[in-house]
Amino acid sequence: MLSWIADMASWALIVAGALACVISGFGMLRMPDLFARIHAASVADTGGMLLILTGLMIQAGFGLTTARLVLIVVFLLITGPTATHALARAARQDGLKPDSEEDTRR
Repeated sequence: MLSWIADMASWALIVAGALACVISGFGMLRMPDLFARIHAASVADTGGMLLILTGLMIQAGFGLTTARLVLIVVFLLITGPTATHALARAARQDGLKPDSEEDTRR
């Protein structure tokens, strides 16, 4: 009985994470400027990654595989926001301004 509950919980987390990643893809297509697209991609992909890997941890049980998945989560939680920040900062230094700043000047 407990195995069935763990399987259902893990699959629910995996599906929710996949849905978050798909929504992130639509956000990248629909947002108006680069900064909004970067934000949509980073927030949803980080959340989707956490949900998917949490579901995989439940499937794997306690062991070496779960420890590896935890290390992957830590690595992605450090590199994902860092890469997003670097992209946004490079775009800003290149002279690209967010749409919201242009709207307030009019």
